[in-house]
Amino acid sequence: MDVMTSYPIPSNYADHILVASPSTVVRQRVLESLRSPRRCFAQATGGAEALVHLESGFWQVLFLDRRLPDLDAEELSQTVRQRFPGIDVVLLDPEVDPKSDAEERPLLEMWPVVSQDEEREKDKGKDEDNVLPGAQSILEAPLPGMIGNSRIMQPVYRLARLLASRNTTVLIAGPTGCGKEIVARAIHHLSPRSGRAFAVVNCAAIPETLLEAELFGYARGAFTGAMQSYAGRIQTAQGGTLFLDEIGEMPLSLQPKLLRFLEQKELQRLGSAEVVRVDARVISATNAHLLTLVREGKFREDLYYRLCAFPMEIPPLRERPEDIGQLAAHFLEKYALRLPAPQLSAPALQLLKTQPWPGNIRELQNAIERALILSEDQAVIRPEHLLLSDSSFRSSH
Repeated sequence: MDVMTSYPIPSNYADHILVASPSTVVRQRVLESLRSPRRCFAQATGGAEALVHLESGFWQVLFLDRRLPDLDAEELSQTVRQRFPGIDVVLLDPEVDPKSDAEERPLLEMWPVVSQDEEREKDKGKDEDNVLPGAQSILEAPLPGMIGNSRIMQPVYRLARLLASRNTTVLIAGPTGCGKEIVARAIHHLSPRSGRAFAVVNCAAIPETLLEAELFGYARGAFTGAMQSYAGRIQTAQGGTLFLDEIGEMPLSLQPKLLRFLEQKELQRLGSAEVVRVDARVISATNAHLLTLVREGKFREDLYYRLCAFPMEIPPLRERPEDIGQLAAHFLEKYALRLPAPQLSAPALQLLKTQPWPGNIRELQNAIERALILSEDQAVIRPEHLLLSDSSFRSSH
């Protein structure tokens, strides 16, 4: 029996209904069951897209597939109840009829969530320390590979998740060592492209004479020493993501060719007349102010606007001191020779929080690794283990 078609639809499910499921079949079955001239429907293929709909319009009911591709449905339903208390949530469990094709005849079992009043009663008396400030949603939770719940980082996490399901070109700005590549990897990991390559090109690390060949590839015999063809990093990212780190260092002579690829999704290898189409999302990163480079004639304005379809700014570590304790604990576990890892004393943690950290997270990582060495694997890291000037280093020996 098709459970969904027999599900009683309350009369208050009248006007505005949002259905979130990665399956077109599931979405259509829900819409067909609820179809009425007085109802307005919208569809989302994932949790992040559903949240965008919820924030940009008035909805009364959210039908939510438990098998979302990007977010956990249970956590998302909790977030919706917190942030949109007037919306009812119905969880969908798509189950496959063994006598039918996997995606053609799913059977749906649907459970309305607990009412808002019942949920509020259940939550009374809970330890408020277990809730992040501002009722942090799963959109604002740390990205894969990232640590820290500071308020200043929550917009970064949120934007990355909202961008993940799209093919929008992203420009990530921020100082050296703040985690730009980790954010780019997280966007790729959370995207539909996660099963394909994440190709990295550091534009500052490859000599200008080699960068064109590295990016676009070359045909056999294109130049002296080209004994065989090479596809290039862009083509390696076919179906996946191309990450252009330090894009501000891209030579001016190569920028028109990169611009053409961004506009046409086509490239030509050196020494070849063949045009190759490449479907690769482009995420770039810079620690430079690109508009300044544009004004100085060092960066093409049209390329800047093509790369900067959606800008993101990663704050420096000095602006997120509340994350330093978590980051330090992570690096202590990473570099400790034995477990349990040493702990930071309260004075040592306070000292870390007062540092300017011009090298950001990378500098903190190095400081913790050196502190472990200087402490000679004691159980507690003290302030003197973190004083790493030349004089303090000599005095510790």
